[in-house]
Amino acid sequence: MARKGMMVGDNEHPIQNDMLAVGSAAPDFTLIANDLSSRSLADYAGQVKVISVIPSIDTGVCATQTRRFNAEAAGLNETVVLTVSADMPFALGRFCGAEGIDNTETLTTQRDMQFADDYGVHDTEWRICQRAVFVLDRDNVLRHVEYVGVIGDEVDYDSALAAARALA
Repeated sequence: MARKGMMVGDNEHPIQNDMLAVGSAAPDFTLIANDLSSRSLADYAGQVKVISVIPSIDTGVCATQTRRFNAEAAGLNETVVLTVSADMPFALGRFCGAEGIDNTETLTTQRDMQFADDYGVHDTEWRICQRAVFVLDRDNVLRHVEYVGVIGDEVDYDSALAAARALA
């Protein structure tokens, strides 16, 4: 089931599945890291999790979002920051190396888009992720959820970071 959800220029793109709600359990996932290993929600057990979802690392807004959360991650106690996109792991690794991204883990849903489906961010027209940010507590309950309706708009960094700090 697709819903209308993300504006790309003058076109509204269909997004697969419903949006997640604050207070619900975060879906488990298997994502691919830059070294081609798999990561799941269990790998971050006991930590607060900020999941920053971007359409593509090779765009200005996505690069800014990744840099901002990377800079902020250094000051977040007992919190892991994950950046998720449908980019190839090689592109994510190249960007992280060139930009000195070392406080944020970049992961991809590119293989099967299951994360994108489960989190309600799968742009089925372009096979990318809708921009979003999720903050999960130590028990993987969603405590902050933001879906960005226009591809070029940024997330509300301050709200997401405040939610993460309140949980740490």
